[in-house]
Amino acid sequence: MTQPQPRGIQFREPPIFERGTPGRTGASLPPLDVPEVEPAAHYGALARKEPAGLPEVSEPEAFRHFIRLSQWNFCIDGQMYPLGSCTMKYNPKINEWAARIPGFAKLHPMTPDELSQGSLEVMWRLQEALCEVSGMDGCSLQPSAGAQGELAGLMMMRAFHESKGRSPRKVFIPESAHGTNPASCALNGLVAVRIEKTADGITHPEQVLAAIEREGSDGDVCGLMITNPNTLGAYETHLPAIIKLIHDKGGLVYGDGANTNAIMGHARPGDVGMDVIHINLHKTFTTPHGGGGPGSGPVCFKKHLEPFQPSPVLVRRGDAFAWDRDRPQSVGRLRAFTGNFGMFIRAYTYIREMGGDGLTAASSLAVLNARYLWAKLKDHYLAPVPQPCMHEVVLSDSQLEKETGVKTLDVAKRLLDYGFHAPTVYFPLVVPGALMIEPTETETRETLDEFVAAMLSILKEAQETPEVVKQAPHGTVVGRLDEARAARQPRLRWSKA
Repeated sequence: MTQPQPRGIQFREPPIFERGTPGRTGASLPPLDVPEVEPAAHYGALARKEPAGLPEVSEPEAFRHFIRLSQWNFCIDGQMYPLGSCTMKYNPKINEWAARIPGFAKLHPMTPDELSQGSLEVMWRLQEALCEVSGMDGCSLQPSAGAQGELAGLMMMRAFHESKGRSPRKVFIPESAHGTNPASCALNGLVAVRIEKTADGITHPEQVLAAIEREGSDGDVCGLMITNPNTLGAYETHLPAIIKLIHDKGGLVYGDGANTNAIMGHARPGDVGMDVIHINLHKTFTTPHGGGGPGSGPVCFKKHLEPFQPSPVLVRRGDAFAWDRDRPQSVGRLRAFTGNFGMFIRAYTYIREMGGDGLTAASSLAVLNARYLWAKLKDHYLAPVPQPCMHEVVLSDSQLEKETGVKTLDVAKRLLDYGFHAPTVYFPLVVPGALMIEPTETETRETLDEFVAAMLSILKEAQETPEVVKQAPHGTVVGRLDEARAARQPRLRWSKA
């Protein structure tokens, strides 16, 4: 294998505000054909005292500015983006084409049911597909993201208990679950009870029972929230026994399905007894992820939770589709309209393109790629979980820092010099100095070998010239920031000073 070399320096160019000259413009506007209005008379105190100070540049200069910014940013279309847990997955371009079909892209969200049958049918078919993947009986596409899916699932669980004349409040959550789970409990007025991480990285029935007994909450079990595979990359092999235990205590089981990319086509949460899960379309089904959205976290559930799902509910009546708003036991509407429709088109296009065999193969390759990285790196960077991982690899800097003084953050920054975005760092919180790497199914073996070579080269640098790693990155447009100062005294706009 060729020894990897850090990429060349990307020279910093002047910002667009330092370009151009007074009077230069990239626009050609017709003469004003209406009377001029004095801004102060129209806007009062809100009127500007001087022009906005926009750069005066030509059209090519403006265009090059935005192209240059795009080239400075990492993106999944440019190189491997190995964020663990967040799953920065490649978005097939046919999905983007489908979402831009005018009949979909220009459909007004308040179009009557009878005039939007094609779009409603796509949503209904997507719901059916997600039920098939998850092994559940029903699905609501309404939640805008995974965290809102959690909120919806817990609201449904709480409503179910209330319909039985009960109001249990304790929700048991392993430390290896996603970090948003306790927050979702708090928003629902529920109490999150922690179940500590074990040496093998998975949850055991006796732990759950001990937590229930320790809390004195035998009659106060609202349910369990568990992520599978969990954030340590491990498959929860004791799920059937744990689910039976919770059900015997009168509780329900919420499955955080954010990591469905590791199991789709191989295992269905509904088949082992889970009551409700959410699925992240922006992780498993290739819709865009990042930049604050647009996300989509449909919630899938068993029949006994169907009356409590968010409303309105999309139903099929013969050959027609409609919104059913007569849902007296529903937890209500979660958001404006009925979800991020463009994401539904993208996910449905992906499912139809892949088919059942293709989805199964995708999860198989995601696990294979992650285990390949695990096998190549576990003897060099400490792996906190002994068994092979599922879809993501968790490593630790504890041994590296002890020997060289180089930490996780230093490794992450140095990876930028080798042309790779950094993996997730310092998560999961239960692993000291965690490095969390998720290659997904679309990276080739050649790319994975390049990533491994970069990681091993950084390890060698840490042992021989640790200051090179500690001061990284060296070849990016912006070097290592004073992160505390950047957070407390951010400069968010250009100024002449």
